Amino acid sequence: MATAASSAAADSAVSGDRDAGQPRAVRLPGVPDGLRPYAAPLLLYGAAKLVGTVVFAILLMASGDYREKDPRFGGGAHWWDVLATWDGWWYLQVAEKGYEPGPLRHLAPGGVFTVEQNSVAFFPLYPGLIRGTSEVTGLGLYGSGILVSVLASFVAAAGIHAVVSLLAGARAGTVAAGLWAVAPGAGVEWAVYSESVFVAIAAWCCYCVMKGRWVAAGLLAFAAGLNRPTAAALIGAVGLAALVTLARRDSRREHGVVGPVYAMIAAPLGLLAYVVWVGLGMGEPTAYFTLQREAWAHFFDYGAHTLDVLGNTAIGEHDYVFAFSVPDLLAVQLVLALPFLIALMLRRRPPLVLVAYTLASVVSVLGTQQIFGNTSRYLLPCFPLLLAPAAAMARLSRPFLTVFFATAAPASGWYAHYVLFELGVP
Repeated sequence: MATAASSAAADSAVSGDRDAGQPRAVRLPGVPDGLRPYAAPLLLYGAAKLVGTVVFAILLMASGDYREKDPRFGGGAHWWDVLATWDGWWYLQVAEKGYEPGPLRHLAPGGVFTVEQNSVAFFPLYPGLIRGTSEVTGLGLYGSGILVSVLASFVAAAGIHAVVSLLAGARAGTVAAGLWAVAPGAGVEWAVYSESVFVAIAAWCCYCVMKGRWVAAGLLAFAAGLNRPTAAALIGAVGLAALVTLARRDSRREHGVVGPVYAMIAAPLGLLAYVVWVGLGMGEPTAYFTLQREAWAHFFDYGAHTLDVLGNTAIGEHDYVFAFSVPDLLAVQLVLALPFLIALMLRRRPPLVLVAYTLASVVSVLGTQQIFGNTSRYLLPCFPLLLAPAAAMARLSRPFLTVFFATAAPASGWYAHYVLFELGVP
């Protein structure tokens, strides 16, 4: 089934015109003209994700051990409950109960964490969408969370296709959408996690900047700031691109002044507003950052933790917090590949907004102490890194692409099962 689904998707996926700057319309009856360019990438993306999810489910049901685990930490009554554990559990709590900031509660010394965990560490946009979807559709919060993530993932795939198509042609855009579906951390794209919503916003925000639609870019960056703290990379990229536009006389004549200025002002407001609100609610201006550091061990350490993990993994020792062999080894490979992916991306001379967003995101991931085995998930928003591989693969034949995606899709499902369940990496 995996091979057949991915084969059909790849045959449709590679039908775009590589040399065209815009996607070529796919003639499907009943599909609006505006959506036809996205038929092939969305078909490829959906088929690859479906295959990966089926593999994920089969592996879980074969073991059945999820019934013995805590519903918060990789368990549940059904296999699909695993998709709403770890971060997903917190998002559903926010969707159901809202926030209860209160003062920071300090724990007894001697443990890994010194502050009690609080739901305000999870930004409000995604749980708000879950609650709103539940109210409108009548679905439960779990079903609404999955629905929001799945729909957002298709919007994200379309946005990745749109961005890459502008730079390397529609065929490369289609391949990029498929690559995002089978990336090592892609298991959370159809789970109760906020990654799909964030990448959907980020991809279309970058696209709007590339097309000079500054008001839309500012609004999208504002929304991103309400979804994840890592939106700071996107906000900074939009602000830098707007500043450069204002500094260039020819760009000012083409785009005007009002749009870029609006984008610069609006972009950071969502992120700033939420961090300030948390500080006021907890009685400490820096409460959000204290919570991340002391309750989740996430903080910017200028890469010290990353270097420590690389050193430990290289010599076969794991004496750091949250050590997991297979995810750590895969993360090491990704980190070693990053300089090459960045160099290949820069060779294609992408717009400033993509360069700034990607570099800032990579610095954020590598410079922050967090669970190193989750590096593949943390790098999911860095979709511009797919530009060069997608452009290269777009020149390959359909049989090769069919074999690649038919192999990569099940592998992504296996890895999602391994990380989300077997090791329980949050």
